[in-house]
Amino acid sequence: MVKYVDRNNTYIADTVEIEDGTVIYPNVMIEGNSKIGKNCVIHMGCYIKDSIIGDNTIIYSSHIEESEIKDSCQIGPYAHIRKGNIIDNYAKIGSFVELKNNKIGKNTKVPHLSYLGDAEVGENVNIGCGVVTANFNGKEKHKTVIENGVFIGCNVNIIAPIKIEENSFIGAGSTITKDVSKNCLVIERAKTVVKKYEEEC
Repeated sequence: MVKYVDRNNTYIADTVEIEDGTVIYPNVMIEGNSKIGKNCVIHMGCYIKDSIIGDNTIIYSSHIEESEIKDSCQIGPYAHIRKGNIIDNYAKIGSFVELKNNKIGKNTKVPHLSYLGDAEVGENVNIGCGVVTANFNGKEKHKTVIENGVFIGCNVNIIAPIKIEENSFIGAGSTITKDVSKNCLVIERAKTVVKKYEEEC
């Protein structure tokens, strides 16, 4: 049995399938060919269209379209899951994260304030705050591959096409322009320049 906290303020299309044990909060809209698994919690402010949500997944105030989120994931709040994403079991996609056309591996975390586009991300990867995959050069889209066990620090720009091999560590503030070999620590920053102002300035 599906539990609706406030059925009068919940909007579910006739085409949607929802399995037993799921809780739907008010101010939720689910439409298209969406399927929601067992024992999920869909919190207030969610919009879900043409997407598949696995069992035991919790979604907070997020927009999800034409994507698949598998079992035991946590999404949001305020995540924007655009079309073409497949998010594997136990993944976390946090606040103010935007995803487009990605494969996200098991137990991978994208906690907050990041954009991933056209990326294939492995298992047990940590994506720090402010990470961007620069996938568009003005004419064409390019792919980013991030293998298992990679740790990417905050405010990292990843310039596609590029591959970051397993168990590598990318230092915060780096702009990565070349492939990274496995088990490496990579820091790619400009040299700090400090100039004192003259008094007349």
